[in-house]
Amino acid sequence: MRFYILFALACITNNVGATHIELMYSSWLSNTDQKHINTWVSHSIEATEKTLGALQQTKLNITVEPVFLASEPVPWGAIKRGKYDSVELHVKRFTSSEVLIKDWTIYHEVAHLYHPLLDYPDFWLAEGLATYLQNIIMLDNAVFDIDEFNLRLRSGLKRGRDNTKAVPGTLSSVSENMWSLNAQQRVYWSGVAFFIEADLALSTKGKSESVRTLIAQFQRCCKMTHPSGQRHSAQLFIAHLDRLSKTTIFSNLYASYKLRRDFPIISSSQLNALQPLR
Repeated sequence: MRFYILFALACITNNVGATHIELMYSSWLSNTDQKHINTWVSHSIEATEKTLGALQQTKLNITVEPVFLASEPVPWGAIKRGKYDSVELHVKRFTSSEVLIKDWTIYHEVAHLYHPLLDYPDFWLAEGLATYLQNIIMLDNAVFDIDEFNLRLRSGLKRGRDNTKAVPGTLSSVSENMWSLNAQQRVYWSGVAFFIEADLALSTKGKSESVRTLIAQFQRCCKMTHPSGQRHSAQLFIAHLDRLSKTTIFSNLYASYKLRRDFPIISSSQLNALQPLR
């Protein structure tokens, strides 16, 4: 993978698959820092595409905001939707590529590029999917092992369960007001539980597909023309996953999850039964 300077030290571009990727810095960085960030971004995009297939959008802008004071290597990231979806990442200065590669943020944000923008009451679905996929991507690419994968899921589900006790209401209503309610853990990890249940149900029915393979198929066939940010975006997205899997697993789960007031129970045996690398 080749990088070259386009605008002095401000913009670097490369090509991954069919997607033209432009990496831009919002402020000056040393050549050493740039090399670490370039290595990290290249590795992370390649890892995500290995697991979920090639991105179908023709252009991807990634803006890096270097920060001095941060408790994490990548303290914040976000997707900006538009004609071409883009990624913004805040990165702690002087962080090595080895440390950056082990951080989850970029895998989470790039995973969002594989689904459409959903409306606020369905943010649990979007954030749950990106959180679930980030862990699958990191496991699939040996960023961590299966024991760490299971530990991260167990710990996250516990945080979601604890947060649910403090934030009552239906999942869709809580999701719509996630930030003001400080309900991120409930919203994100209820969504993860949804996709764990979907993967287990697919396996039980003897399906060769899994969540990761269905998302890869959706990206290829339907994401670029799918309506984004509308009230019915989630229902259409779920309908696509049902159609691709030739089941009603996703619509049945969606109908119950959006009205849930409790946190889903996912047992250790269920986690052990997951086969995320199919």
